[in-house]
Amino acid sequence: MARPVPPAPAPRGPAAAGSENLRPPSADRLGRGAAIAAAVHVGLIAALALGVSWHAQEPTPVSAELWSSVPQVAAPPAAGEPTPAPPPPPPAPAPTPAPPPPPPPAPRPAPPPPPPPKAAAAPSPRDAQIALERERRERERERQEELEAKARAEKLAKEKADKLAKEKAEKVEQERQARLKEQREAEKREARAKAEAEEKRAKVAEAEKRAKAEEAEKRAKAAKAEEAEKRAKAEAKAKAEADEKRARAAEDKRQQEVAAKLREQQLARMMGQVGGSAGSPGGQGAPGSSGKADRDSGPSAAYAGRIVARVKPNIVFGDEVSGNPKAEVEVRTAPDGTIIGRRLVRSSGIPEWDQAVLRAVDRTGVLPRDTDGRVPSAIVIGFRPND
Repeated sequence: MARPVPPAPAPRGPAAAGSENLRPPSADRLGRGAAIAAAVHVGLIAALALGVSWHAQEPTPVSAELWSSVPQVAAPPAAGEPTPAPPPPPPAPAPTPAPPPPPPPAPRPAPPPPPPPKAAAAPSPRDAQIALERERRERERERQEELEAKARAEKLAKEKADKLAKEKAEKVEQERQARLKEQREAEKREARAKAEAEEKRAKVAEAEKRAKAEEAEKRAKAAKAEEAEKRAKAEAKAKAEADEKRARAAEDKRQQEVAAKLREQQLARMMGQVGGSAGSPGGQGAPGSSGKADRDSGPSAAYAGRIVARVKPNIVFGDEVSGNPKAEVEVRTAPDGTIIGRRLVRSSGIPEWDQAVLRAVDRTGVLPRDTDGRVPSAIVIGFRPND
């Protein structure tokens, strides 16, 4: 690489230049200037050779403006900065001067001897410095472009990675939300099924409770009805017994009255018979006493069946009974067969049947005569519901 060229001395003012020109140059100054000029020429030649070898192109004539001072270039930014500032644009090259028009052809004189070749004019130190500065700026620009390209690539890669990470995160979030939604739906279905099962169990329990309550109420009603029936039966039985007792007492009283009346009638009849047969020999008392004895004698074997056949159609009884219980009733009659009294001698165990038999006897009114034409004054007859 070429050695740095020392900056050219700043141009002096016109007065200073004039005074310098008026002075005679010293020998030391001339020697020092010649050495500096030789060093500058050597450095410039080396720089030009190096530039030619780098660019591998024909050198072009360079024209440049003279500046008062070389602008200071800012140091390049640090490599770690993501977005370095763009480099300043290189100065536009000075326009190449057009070549002068060719002179008109002159008459061909005799060819003079060729002059010795002139040495190539060495470029000035200012031109070499400008070329070096331009090359440095070009390299700096390329480096900045590379840094910018690298930064852009890194930015694109980062954006792509961020986008992929964001898409992946969104996908993961969507999957998580989907799982949460499915879990919530499953929990809702489970809760709904549990509620339905609970409601079903509650309905079944309510139905069972209602059925038990209805059954209990039914049993209570049945027990109440049974109790009422038992109470009614007991009351009916007590009433029937009381009625029977009263009826028996009344019947006994009536029978006593009838018996007393019959005794009076018989007594009167006997008195009349005694009075009518007082003058007859042997008397007629025996026939009278014989008639009463005949009436008080027992009935025939079939007479009880005839009485049952006469009374049975008057029995009104619709209840069903188990077995065939027997109610025995004593019936007392007048000589003509008129029923003058009846009483229950032996109960069948069913008060309803006993009362039905007694009422049927009352409805019958008159008993049929026996085969001898007589009616017993008292007879005990048995009645069965299934006979």
